[in-house]
Amino acid sequence: MSTPSRAVAGLALAVLTASVGTSAANIALPALVTAFTTTPGHVQWLVVAYLVGMSTVSVAAGYAGDRWGRRPILLTGIAVFTVGAVVGAFSPSLTTLITARAVQGVGAAVMTALPLALAKDLVPEGGTGRVIGLLGTTSAVGTALGPVLGGALIGWGGWASPFWMMAVLGAAAFPLAGSVLPAQTPPRARRRFDALGNLLLAAAIAVFALALTTPVSIGSTVALLVCAAALLIAFVAAEKRADAAVLPPAMLRRRAIATGVIANVLVSTVMMTTLVVGPYALHDGLQLALPLVGLVMAVGPVISALSGILAGSVVDRASSPRIVTVALVIVTTGAVALAVLPAWWGVAGYVGALLILTPGYQLFLAANNTHMLSAADTTQRGTVSGALGLSRNVGLITGASALGTIYAALTAGTGTAAISSLDGARTVFLIAALLAGIATGVSALASHGLPRRAKRPS
Repeated sequence: MSTPSRAVAGLALAVLTASVGTSAANIALPALVTAFTTTPGHVQWLVVAYLVGMSTVSVAAGYAGDRWGRRPILLTGIAVFTVGAVVGAFSPSLTTLITARAVQGVGAAVMTALPLALAKDLVPEGGTGRVIGLLGTTSAVGTALGPVLGGALIGWGGWASPFWMMAVLGAAAFPLAGSVLPAQTPPRARRRFDALGNLLLAAAIAVFALALTTPVSIGSTVALLVCAAALLIAFVAAEKRADAAVLPPAMLRRRAIATGVIANVLVSTVMMTTLVVGPYALHDGLQLALPLVGLVMAVGPVISALSGILAGSVVDRASSPRIVTVALVIVTTGAVALAVLPAWWGVAGYVGALLILTPGYQLFLAANNTHMLSAADTTQRGTVSGALGLSRNVGLITGASALGTIYAALTAGTGTAAISSLDGARTVFLIAALLAGIATGVSALASHGLPRRAKRPS
């Protein structure tokens, strides 16, 4: 195996470990309610702490890679993730476990942000899309494996078993990445670390997540959202004055990067909505038993795994900006299909909608990531990768909390009647389709008038 191939394998294992970590612990939530004699609302903070940890560090992780070298920062992230998993497995209380998940989220932010920048460094221009597609496929496989392996291990060794699995994966990823990634000295950003910007951004994300996750009342939710908006405004103002902005305004003024970030937030919201609302549509709406719900839900990650590399190959042969728009049209069509087809054709309609939505999502990831990284300066690719991770996580938080809350409000007080669940899911998926349509419009406007990329000789 050539050096670039071995390096890509090391990056893929890091991405796999982080994606397994995202989903494996979630399967333990019911067991944790019993183990710590608590409520589902309290246990849900394991999910929020992980996402917030990832979101608040994503951009800083990219900057650190640009400044001090992507290889050592990636290895540090793997080590932090692994230590968090070990602490989680030994946790004597729910508070300790939630803290350990936040630490894991910090490590996972590095493990998901830097492989994209490293791939751009290590792979020739014509193969970047394929590698990014491979990393997307690896992420999908890890997300699918997490609940399956975690559920099997819990039945054997209790709630701590998924954390031991994550620790083993991290312990394997560290030496592999350390041995196969070249110890190159990347171009380094000679900027100071923007501590104030990072603090304001982290606070804005944390308050935003708190507002969407713990809605005590409408008044408290609105107050928290206003607070998050104020922190975001303060962050923007600080960035304009900072000598070492965490998200450099000049970088964000580039059309490809700004529109890519917006589209990534909206599409991630759509995809998380399918993961949150989909089980209710299948179980309550279509009356499937839970084991069958799991099988149907696994269709999406399987399709992602099969279509990721193909999507990357398409991107390598076509103009990325225009492929982004085409992919978003497919995602929008898939979201509309999720709203309409299950009521007509049942489970077959739901699976058919996934067959449209998921390849479109993989094509969007490969094209959008490639386009944004190509538009960035060499010294800012880590920062752009961090911005991609940040925007993705903000979308995941929004989809899981906001649109999940809309579904719950629409179906409240009506039990689990099939028509009620299908109507609620239909409305939420139509909202998701609207968000995807907005992303399509933004992408189309941004790519209008761009020159077509010259066709590469075969």
